[in-house]
Amino acid sequence: MKFSKFFGLFLLTLVVAMFAGCDDGRIKIGILQYTEHEALDEAKRGFIDGLAEAGFVDGENITILEENPHANANTMSLQAKKLVRKSDLILAIATQAANAVVNEAKKQKKDTPILFTAVTDPVDAKLIASPEKPGGNVTGTNDMNPIAEQISLVKELLPGAKKLGILYTASENNSAVQANIAKEEAEKIDLEVTIKTIEGVNDLQQVAGQLASGVDALYIPTDNTIAGAMGIVKDVLREKKIPAIVGEPNIVAAGGSITFGINYYRLGKQTAEMAVKILRDNVNPKDIPSTGLSEFDLVINKKELDEIGIVIPQSLLDRADRIIE
Repeated sequence: MKFSKFFGLFLLTLVVAMFAGCDDGRIKIGILQYTEHEALDEAKRGFIDGLAEAGFVDGENITILEENPHANANTMSLQAKKLVRKSDLILAIATQAANAVVNEAKKQKKDTPILFTAVTDPVDAKLIASPEKPGGNVTGTNDMNPIAEQISLVKELLPGAKKLGILYTASENNSAVQANIAKEEAEKIDLEVTIKTIEGVNDLQQVAGQLASGVDALYIPTDNTIAGAMGIVKDVLREKKIPAIVGEPNIVAAGGSITFGINYYRLGKQTAEMAVKILRDNVNPKDIPSTGLSEFDLVINKKELDEIGIVIPQSLLDRADRIIE
């Protein structure tokens, strides 16, 4: 009996020692990415590259802990709990991920520095008090699009357009914010607007098809659900012979028609600059203004526009930063 107790105590001591030895002294940076699609992947890549360029290299002086719940809320909650417990700084990619991390940090009563990126309206999402003075332990970069300029592409591409359909996922608040702005901007240029929402990928084909049947063009904001299923939308666009003005370049490449939008890799690198201020200069997140990009890319999917029989004005081709052929 005594030997058993001694052996149990020995094992416990050994396990504790082993785990204590796992702390290699590196800064632990957690990354919670809401789901997997090109824009969010690029934001993460830009962030990691930006850190490396500043001397913070994974496996050398930092350890990056990556989590991706693939849009599953329960999994995301568990991953946020883990990252808040283990990380010295956290990057949350997309609004849902940012909310999960911020809420978990409050539950654990930890003031771990939290950065967000690919969040359309961080004030509306209650992540920060204001862009100029974020407050608390949270700041980051927004991916608000130049929506007025995007909507103006409708008339430039289709001068005779009269009806615009707007499509987004009902549960994505970031998309709803953009859709409401897009509606206002479209009405300013005398476009009649119809808005439809989807619950998820399963009803995307049906809803997109119904909406596309009664409009001259679609507008799709940055929307994580639709971005991951643009192949479905591409099929609808080809069938109905209408274009889609979309929220960002990766959605164009996946089957959309045109955008004037954000380069998410650059956005990720801009967020890395904030991380460097926190890690190297010991700046508090509340003193780092939340920002977005000031330069945008005009990207045209000529291949898809040719497929549906739309002739692209030379004025657009001349201004394009990228043409997909």
